[in-house]
Amino acid sequence: MSSPEEKPGGESTLTVVLALLVNLAIAAMKLIAGLITGSAAMLAEAAHSVADTFTEALLLTALRRSERPADRAHPFGYGKERYFWSLLAAVSIFVSGAVFSFYEGFSAIFGEPVEQESPIVAYIVLAIAFALESVSWAQAVRQTRREARAESRTIVEYLRHSDDPTSKTVLFEDSAALLGLLIAFAGIGLHQLTGSQLADGIASLMIGLLLAGVAYLLCRTNLGLLIGRQADPVLVRGIGKRLREAPEVEAVVDLLTMTTGTDSVLVCARLDFDDSLGAADLERACVRIDGELRAEFPELSEIFLEPVPRNDPELRAKVLARYGTELHGGAAK
Repeated sequence: MSSPEEKPGGESTLTVVLALLVNLAIAAMKLIAGLITGSAAMLAEAAHSVADTFTEALLLTALRRSERPADRAHPFGYGKERYFWSLLAAVSIFVSGAVFSFYEGFSAIFGEPVEQESPIVAYIVLAIAFALESVSWAQAVRQTRREARAESRTIVEYLRHSDDPTSKTVLFEDSAALLGLLIAFAGIGLHQLTGSQLADGIASLMIGLLLAGVAYLLCRTNLGLLIGRQADPVLVRGIGKRLREAPEVEAVVDLLTMTTGTDSVLVCARLDFDDSLGAADLERACVRIDGELRAEFPELSEIFLEPVPRNDPELRAKVLARYGTELHGGAAK
């Protein structure tokens, strides 16, 4: 498969578009198979794919709207809008998928018995769906591996620190989709073998729990980014080290960072400069340091350098309250 078409900020729409098309086709097949067989697990899987389709549509909206340039109303840009739409995508997974799966599961377990019909149809649809989902999942894994390798990290480390919820959402939902298909296959198979729809209902409940778990993980990620999460710790340490190396800087008193979008970071550094510097020297030092930071760390979108005395008691109290220790040289002692 050809490499994805990269968007600004390192994003690719190929992963999302491919997942959307795959989920749309699979949702239709599962729904038809669920109506034919009467399987609760198959209907739960249909709801799963419908939720995934809504998710991809929301992610495409996130990609488009978050790339708008900064303006007067939003001077720091629209990067955080990606987190808002991604949060809605996570809610969609829960509402459209998990809740319906729970309903189908409880109906199958406690409701009137329904005779299973044409299970072979369900098996064929599940097999086709697994093959199609594998294509989408493989693309998501390739993108995640490539981006993790670019940052010299393992996939787990990349997913933990990434400020891009899009690829993480697609990877998680595709992984859940493959696992859900296996659960549905087991539920339908046990129903056929035992003649009891209890296994089918339990499988539907398990699919609901799986979707609820994915929705929770994605909601937690996007909540932190919306609130204003600190930038990648590796980046923060690099910025602190670079500031400490500046000849005019005697101490890094405070270092604040916030992720304002994918590959977009705001930095506010409070620095104790050499007292012998004049006003003009201080201005030139700030301009030079700003340029050096931007050259070394392209993801820095806004940089604010504030001269402060290191022994100011009020500022020192704020730093101690935030970090539990003082900062020296950009890293906590």
